[in-house]
Amino acid sequence: MGTIYLGTIASLGTGLATAVGALPILFTANLDQKWQGILLGLGGGVMLAATAFSLIIPGKEAAVDLGYSQANSALVVSMGVLIGASLLWLMHNYFPHEHFNQGKEGIITENFQRIWLFVIAITIHNFPEGLAVGVGFGDGNISHGLPLALGIGLQNMPEGLIVALALRELNYSIKYALGISLLTGLVEPIGGVIGASIVNFGQSFLPWGMAIAAGSMLFVIVDEIIPEIDRESIAQEGTLGIMTGFVAMMFLDIAFG
Repeated sequence: MGTIYLGTIASLGTGLATAVGALPILFTANLDQKWQGILLGLGGGVMLAATAFSLIIPGKEAAVDLGYSQANSALVVSMGVLIGASLLWLMHNYFPHEHFNQGKEGIITENFQRIWLFVIAITIHNFPEGLAVGVGFGDGNISHGLPLALGIGLQNMPEGLIVALALRELNYSIKYALGISLLTGLVEPIGGVIGASIVNFGQSFLPWGMAIAAGSMLFVIVDEIIPEIDRESIAQEGTLGIMTGFVAMMFLDIAFG
């Protein structure tokens, strides 16, 4: 049960970082669009590096340690990435949700209030992060999961701020915006429990769990974050953010992993 405990606590911490990041709305009601581009890119860069250095490479190494050949290890990780991406694709297409800038997606009925469509969209975004953190502690080694948890927590802070600011622009109160930021962050420990529980059944699930988590996060990066920052006014700033986030996460993984 130690791996489940570690994964749950770590993913809870990363989830709470979303609410912490939203706190600046107590002092400001808006943020320059260029800064939003940098912050979005920063989160995408962290997730991209975490996908490669904290999930795909360790997943391949875990498969090799289990006795798989290099070729079979590559096959396991590749299949896991595709499975994870497919699961997120299904969620995006069948869960009703709405992005702040991309509009509505999924099967939407008139019974859904607009705010809950936003909440579901952010939940779909955050769940893979919690899953990844939980899986990251799958072997019970804190040094393996810690860089991933730190990186996801850091990228959740600007994400929480952007969410809160967007809600304020829709005329929701400060209290409500902070509450929604906290609520959406708390989905991460749910993903953390699921991820840690899967690999807790046996180390044979570890490479699959890491690869599925990687595929889920990769889908979020390509389907949500890159299109969001690839707008004319923030494309350059988004690129700067991605590079900075990628290098920061790479440093954490190499230094502490």
